Amino acid sequence: MADGPLIVQSDRTVLLEVAHPDAETARHELAIFAELERAPEHIHTYRITRLGLWNARAAGHDADDMLATLDRWSRFPVPASVSMDLRETVNRYGRLVIERADVEGFGEGVLVLRSTDNAVLAEVSRNKRISPLLIGRPTPDTFVVDAWARGQIKQELLKIGWPAEDHAGYTPGTPHPIELAEDGWSLRPYQRTAVDIFSDGGSGVVVLPCGAGKTLVGAGAMAATKTTTLILVTNTVSARQWRDELLKRTSLTAEEIGEYSGQVKEIKPVTIATYQILTAKRGGQYAHLSLLDALDWGLIVYDEVHLLPAPVFKLTADLQARRRLGLTATLVREDGREGDVFSLIGPKRFDAPWKEIEAQGFISPAVCYEVRVDLPVDERLEYAASADEDRYRLAATAPVKIDVVRDLVARHKGEQILVIGQYLDQIDELAEALGAPKITGAVPVDERETLYQQFRVGEVPVLVVSKVANFSIDLPEASVAIQVSGSFGSRQEEAQRLGRLLRPKTNGHTASFYTLIARDTVDQDFAQNRQRFLAEQGYSYTILDADQVAAA
Repeated sequence: MADGPLIVQSDRTVLLEVAHPDAETARHELAIFAELERAPEHIHTYRITRLGLWNARAAGHDADDMLATLDRWSRFPVPASVSMDLRETVNRYGRLVIERADVEGFGEGVLVLRSTDNAVLAEVSRNKRISPLLIGRPTPDTFVVDAWARGQIKQELLKIGWPAEDHAGYTPGTPHPIELAEDGWSLRPYQRTAVDIFSDGGSGVVVLPCGAGKTLVGAGAMAATKTTTLILVTNTVSARQWRDELLKRTSLTAEEIGEYSGQVKEIKPVTIATYQILTAKRGGQYAHLSLLDALDWGLIVYDEVHLLPAPVFKLTADLQARRRLGLTATLVREDGREGDVFSLIGPKRFDAPWKEIEAQGFISPAVCYEVRVDLPVDERLEYAASADEDRYRLAATAPVKIDVVRDLVARHKGEQILVIGQYLDQIDELAEALGAPKITGAVPVDERETLYQQFRVGEVPVLVVSKVANFSIDLPEASVAIQVSGSFGSRQEEAQRLGRLLRPKTNGHTASFYTLIARDTVDQDFAQNRQRFLAEQGYSYTILDADQVAAA
């Protein structure tokens, strides 16, 4: 019997003993195909899911690789049922193929669904949501798919457990010369690998830590495809950062890059648009859908793909003939639509673990702390008497947290500090208590950019921010984040907020990430869920009492 760090159970859960000397290596290999469910101090629980297995398969890992990981690190023999189920699930990926073929009576280059397994074809063709999308059966192993239904059929096939590999190809789009201006810099090895794998696959998602240069992967993909490109981003500040980075890192000029947002409506060979403008409605209709056909786009880049608004999934279903690149730090979606990312944007093509990139020196090391505060008796009684829907806000915005924030700011005097909150009234109180500027959604974009720049150069040492700073904001010298409140149990938000700190520091500083928690409340319960993602990446939290912070 081996003394490994894993215990594989017949319900497809895997237990990881955190203190085991091989735990870090085993976790790194296991995370390729299993999802972390719970991460308390000593034993972490992973679950092997169908989507996790198919994403791993699409990224080049086969069933033998995954079973070898389990066998190598498991303390007890892997249950035979798990081995069989894993192998059969992995082998479902690619049994159905979507491609183009010349079909008599239908024309040249029509969309077909093909399989050498007639039983599988019979099963899917009888599905009531799939059969209307199939308009002919020219051969026993082929169905003709309605031309518009490429995205929808992939969604429906995934739902019934038969994910199709899409080999139907892509429109090249209008050619446009784009080169990387590798003048004094070059793509890092993992960025080059991500670009190469995406280029071979044609569509899919690249998962990289915040601060690891996802924008440069996007630029590399653009240089590889050399075509008109539509880039979709979370907000206007992000759009301008993309523009600045493309101007710096590629041969593109300002005249070739357009911004399409609430403020500006430019369409250029490379156009950067916000998700908000694409989902804006006028008279009940999407007012800017014409952007999707304004040019013959050869590439569409989805920045922060884990935040893709639901309406954009429907629009993306109609864009399957365009190459699609999703960029994200985490495939976790709080709405559970990871399957739609897989089927409509594409499967995960490349995933670089955070700690691996940190070990290479490309992102800053970070230590995480959970600071627990006690509610005063009167606030504790108010919390106890409150309705369930009010309890999180009461706990998250407890005034006692403000003194702890002051102590932490004093503790890190001389560093660049972000104080992050969810609630506007709390942000106002924090800004006033610290004498620091604040950034919320109400602050105009130009003023936000000015404050960000002042923070970058050290003129503003402390910045109080709302969730508008969670995404795509480049603040490389930020070395301390103090999270006072957040979006309930959002794991993706936890990842993004830590990501604000991970740009490598010129002084080599280790970053510090603090989360303030009201003890014995739902604030503490939600925090445990938020921390799951970071535990999966190899980060652990040190628990501090508020008194320890004050005494430091």
